[in-house]
Amino acid sequence: MDTRNTITAITGMALLVLGAQGGIRLLVDHEDAGLLEFLPGGFAARLAVYLVAAVTGAVLAAVATTRAKRNGTTD
Repeated sequence: MDTRNTITAITGMALLVLGAQGGIRLLVDHEDAGLLEFLPGGFAARLAVYLVAAVTGAVLAAVATTRAKRNGTTD
């Protein structure tokens, strides 16, 4: 992988982990908002932001992997 694909993959994986972990924690304990404690809108808004972060992370990681495979730079 070149540097740009590596950074994109790492960013995507980090967003995926943070979004999934935050969403699961929020589903288990509605009062524990984690990183999004400051966000107004309550449970639904916080869950939506965690979901968007997880999906965005998955897409970024997939794009980086696809680009690396296309360029023949995977190990």
